[in-house]
Amino acid sequence: MDFAYDTTTIELQERLSAFMEEFIYPAEESFFRQRAEMDDRWASPPVVEELKDAARVQGLWNLFLPRTHEYGAGLTNVQYAPLAEITGGAVWLAPEALNCSAPDTGNMELLSLFGTDQQKRRWLEPLLEGEIRSAFSMTEPAVGSSDARNVSLSITRDGDEYVINGRKWWTSGAMSPRCELLIVMGVTDPDAETYRRQSMILVPNDTPGVNILRSTSVFGYDDGYHGGHAEIVYEDVRVPVENLLGEEGDGFRIAQERLGPGRIHHAMRTIGMAERALELMIERTASRSTFGRTIIEHGVVERWIAEARVKIEQARLLTLKTAWLMDTVGNKGARIEISAIKVAAPEVATWVIDRAIQAHGAGGVSQDFPLAELYAVARSLQIADGPDEVHLMSIARRETRGVRERVPA
Repeated sequence: MDFAYDTTTIELQERLSAFMEEFIYPAEESFFRQRAEMDDRWASPPVVEELKDAARVQGLWNLFLPRTHEYGAGLTNVQYAPLAEITGGAVWLAPEALNCSAPDTGNMELLSLFGTDQQKRRWLEPLLEGEIRSAFSMTEPAVGSSDARNVSLSITRDGDEYVINGRKWWTSGAMSPRCELLIVMGVTDPDAETYRRQSMILVPNDTPGVNILRSTSVFGYDDGYHGGHAEIVYEDVRVPVENLLGEEGDGFRIAQERLGPGRIHHAMRTIGMAERALELMIERTASRSTFGRTIIEHGVVERWIAEARVKIEQARLLTLKTAWLMDTVGNKGARIEISAIKVAAPEVATWVIDRAIQAHGAGGVSQDFPLAELYAVARSLQIADGPDEVHLMSIARRETRGVRERVPA
């Protein structure tokens, strides 16, 4: 087995790492300061636009779209995964600077795969240029959305229009003033077979009847850096029939096309977050002394550092294997491995970040270090894109399939 990256990946890693050191990390202080000073906390600080211009010049734009799409850099999942890891070190700034931030990445993939020529011209091209942002509206407050079959928002055909009624929350990206598109999942045929009941539809954010009630925070953070999360009531929202994404009943299939790559992007960025936390833990404990020696020399801290390295390497290898399977056998063939990394990467990141917080003492929970916000992001990923328990259930069912087939119910 050859574990080496190819020359394209190595070259991009070098360029991206240099970009992070020269542009992203030095801009973090300005980014947080500008956000605090802005009247609209959902707007992008000016420094983000400066970084986007720099990323274009460096050829680090739209790296996320795989070669199965006609747009983007044409990288495989194996090639993009280590790049996503690098951006995880500044998850609030680097992904948007490269136009590789959620939820826009997943939405662009859907438009690229399933959008009509008209839909691509109207929505995909401005998204690829970083001119607008978008949101994904699937989770609902009134049902257990970990079982996507519970999603109940209605999408009803009325002549040349669809009428949309229902309530969503955790619609990521919808609070941004640059958000112009909502991709909404709902029921078009409640009497169809289970996985053909729902569809996805494109809703302009300014359509009458789209009522944004409030933002929802993550451990007290507004996640404004990627457009926040909104609770939305859709009340008799009318859009043309040509706004349907794909065909009626394609909602589940389209969702899986979106969530597979999204999970590997999240996993690698999460590993990058763990790497940043480990780096900060080492720097902090090497520069502070207690009880006559530097903190890094204490046995418990040495154990934290060693275990962090082991856990990060394990998660990275599993994620790269999953990326390879997605490239060779497709998302469906890699379904169980995608579930595995969805569980493993955030679990590792929360463990490493938690120890880094502890090693920092009071500073670890303050705004003077990025650890508290890193923890909030990593912990939320144990729920987002399907809670860990659902993915573990899928893994267990495959592992026990043979026994269950032999034993009567």
